[in-house]
Amino acid sequence: MVKALNDGMRHALEADKRVLLIGEDIGRLGGVFRTTDGLQKDFGEDRVVDSPLGEAGIVGSAIGLAMRGYRPVCEIQFDGFVYPAVNQIITQLAKIRHRSSGAVHLPVVIRIPFGGGIGSIEHHSESPETYFAHTAGLKVVTCATPQDAYSMIRQAIASDDPTIFLEPKRRYWAKGDVTEAQDPPLDKARVVRPGNDITFIAYGPTVDTALQAADAAEAAGHSAEVIDLRSLSPLDTETVVSSVQRTGRALVVHEASLSHGVGAELAARVQHDAFYFLEAPVLRVTGYDTPYPPSKLEHDWLPNIERILSATKRSFSY
Repeated sequence: MVKALNDGMRHALEADKRVLLIGEDIGRLGGVFRTTDGLQKDFGEDRVVDSPLGEAGIVGSAIGLAMRGYRPVCEIQFDGFVYPAVNQIITQLAKIRHRSSGAVHLPVVIRIPFGGGIGSIEHHSESPETYFAHTAGLKVVTCATPQDAYSMIRQAIASDDPTIFLEPKRRYWAKGDVTEAQDPPLDKARVVRPGNDITFIAYGPTVDTALQAADAAEAAGHSAEVIDLRSLSPLDTETVVSSVQRTGRALVVHEASLSHGVGAELAARVQHDAFYFLEAPVLRVTGYDTPYPPSKLEHDWLPNIERILSATKRSFSY
């Protein structure tokens, strides 16, 4: 996935001289996860900019650059470092097009490695997606495979909308084929595993977990369909509801805490749009309503196959 993201950004830099990258240690070092490795050497320090240590300055500078016609791509080094930039993101980046009656576009992409599972320290394993998905004026998307990483980063950079691009850091080393095949639009979900009895809805790092759980559920006699949301804002409700209308059951899986999360929004929409098709309530398997734990406890905190299978069994007990 790291190489796919790198190739996607390289393609964007080659295709449009207005594209530039900005972030901490992204140039000479190539980023903490090496997602920008080699790009400064090939495109120069004016196109791949090592910024000072200051997320508000990174995003604020990107907003100014976008207003002058550039297409900046920001890297926030870790998910827990984004909060100093939230004021810029919510009060400026998300609002200026509306404030200007559509006269000013801000084609800014903010890349954020997010989620846990890498044994890291505090502020390095968070899931801040709900803050941004709740903010009108932002696109919020996340990839789960190298193919989507490659195609979605290119689509995000080409978009005129400000986009929060969430990268599941524990899947950075996932391998898969990457082609130039036509991929779905940025805001469309994808059915990654067909099934008939229950719909697993996941995104980012939990897509692979849901796929593994679907294999285990099949051995227990339940055919699970798995949907990769890809986009959190806007939500592709049509794909989700169509699946649930066939299966009659839905289970949402995400790493973020349970309360007020993407799973709650999905549960509300599914129960509104597919109420008469449901055989059981929409269930959620998520992180807990606590701060992210120390690394030695994270695998007990994160959604896993056993918790998904337990929720599946509960769904069929109604």
